[in-house]
Amino acid sequence: MKHYNYKINGNTYKVGIGDIDNGIAQVEVNGIPYKVELEKKGTPVTVVKATRPSAAPRTTSGEKIISKPSVSAGNVSVKAPLPGVVVQITVKVGDTVKASDTVAILEAMKMENAIHAGRDGKVAAINVNAGDSVLEGTTIITLE
Repeated sequence: MKHYNYKINGNTYKVGIGDIDNGIAQVEVNGIPYKVELEKKGTPVTVVKATRPSAAPRTTSGEKIISKPSVSAGNVSVKAPLPGVVVQITVKVGDTVKASDTVAILEAMKMENAIHAGRDGKVAAINVNAGDSVLEGTTIITLE
């Protein structure tokens, strides 16, 4: 029970407030217990219900339908993932490459990093030379 001292019209009251159960508070004023009914306000309580993500669509056999990103037609750039110096270009214009093929070696922070094509295609252009310094995002090779 919490105790408070109130002064009303010059009179001091020692008030203790106990448990509140179903809108009824146990109150003690100057040692005399009272049951005080609290006024219920008609303000509605908004319950926020978190939405759950929907399940992945399935085929009639029960397998999940997974959409694959469409490969855009046209040229694709192989870009430098970090700034460095091009040590070696391992392909020539006209070469056919697979996504996992190394197309260039980039030295950054005293480490050599293999730059992969990232997608199957044909080398359309080589935009840098061995020994060139490149910044992050610089197009090294263009694939078609």
